[in-house]
Amino acid sequence: MKSKTKLGDDEIAIFRASVGEVKRLQTDKVLRQPPRPAAIAWQTRRDQARVMEEIFDFRIDDYDLQPGDALAYSRPGVRKTVMRKLKRGQYRIDAELDLHGLSAPRAQAALYGFMRDARAADIRCVRIIHGKGRRSSNRGPVIKPLVSAWLRRRQEVLAFCSARPVDGGTGAIYVLLTGLAPGG
Repeated sequence: MKSKTKLGDDEIAIFRASVGEVKRLQTDKVLRQPPRPAAIAWQTRRDQARVMEEIFDFRIDDYDLQPGDALAYSRPGVRKTVMRKLKRGQYRIDAELDLHGLSAPRAQAALYGFMRDARAADIRCVRIIHGKGRRSSNRGPVIKPLVSAWLRRRQEVLAFCSARPVDGGTGAIYVLLTGLAPGG
């Protein structure tokens, strides 16, 4: 155990001169500030909010699709020849995603992850199998209209259309992604 060392008058005077005037605190309790939460990037927070909004605010009634209905969409400015080639299946399919049997939230997460990976790999054309929805109860297809709505909101999607019968017909779609048009 250490013994207490007494300070001399000189040392006390030097200490008081260096510290200056001191005021006694009103209370002897220490207020601890809780640690600040880690900062989340503003855009990330906005993206997460948009995903949640899309999952929970989307009404399937908005898209009255039947199992055999074809899908087709193109952004303004996409040439008709590009859309015609896409419908004929003339672009090379570089990746494929099968959403059969997934719930809507899982299908959306799988689709968005797939799109992110395709973009990172500089893939230009993909096939997404959503199914025809024949096994859905009386309400018709579930995943098919959701995939259509989700893809229309994605910046990297130039166009999509139902696949040729050999590639899944109205149960699958070809999706053309941004960048140089594949094959020319």
